[in-house]
Amino acid sequence: MSVHAEHDDTYCKSSENAPQMIMTYTALLSLAILRDDFSRLDRSGLIAFLKACQNEDGSFSSEPYGGDADLRTTYCAFAISSMLSDWSGVHIDRALAFVASCRTYEGGYGQTPFSEASGGPTYCALASIFLAGQGEQLSESDKLRTVRWLVVNQEPSGGFRGRTCKGADACYSFWCGASIAILGAKELVSELSIVSYIASCQFKFGGIAKVPGDHPDPYHTYLSLAASAQYPVPEVVGADTWLLPALDPLLNATRDTAEWAKRHIRIEN
Repeated sequence: MSVHAEHDDTYCKSSENAPQMIMTYTALLSLAILRDDFSRLDRSGLIAFLKACQNEDGSFSSEPYGGDADLRTTYCAFAISSMLSDWSGVHIDRALAFVASCRTYEGGYGQTPFSEASGGPTYCALASIFLAGQGEQLSESDKLRTVRWLVVNQEPSGGFRGRTCKGADACYSFWCGASIAILGAKELVSELSIVSYIASCQFKFGGIAKVPGDHPDPYHTYLSLAASAQYPVPEVVGADTWLLPALDPLLNATRDTAEWAKRHIRIEN
């Protein structure tokens, strides 16, 4: 049930075309990449949508009154609110309590409470906290534990593993690398080895795979490029091909695109 009970009649549960949280986040950023002016954006509808998706435990469902509810969808709600510069669609205290409930003894975050810590949910948790301007809620000891867990997940190959005792995967170069950047600890990782590992995952006909020798896909290609944008290094072979626009780690978009989104999506008071 939505925590915003007064908006329970906004959407029909049986709708065949219900809006989706992750798709909304990606659609807004895709339009910002294309430099849309957002003149047709239903901003009040977005606020109603966010309210309809928040659950009693503070999490957000992927769709109004149903669907997956975890740190991924909660992060998207925070990102949308940040781009709108309007947090009226989010019960922030409850949402942050849900984020905190996903923290594990290792210092990372699981997808849901009592889940194993993983790089993706850890990024979603940290980005949500900092998008809401609540970074101070993390104690220094908690930050250090999280940084330690992230840093030890970088393997000698330069790649990051997403979970303890697993193998490296190119996508975690972003999930873990961006988390480290958000916490201001980039100096603790080997930037050259990160980009070198990503370069080793390139497929001979284009694209980037999850591990060297595997077939590429758009997901790993994008996240690898996003990771490379955070760690520009001149020493890597073919460095000129790795010079990418600077990234905003909180929205997972180039700084120019993030600024465009914030400037044109925001609700004017």
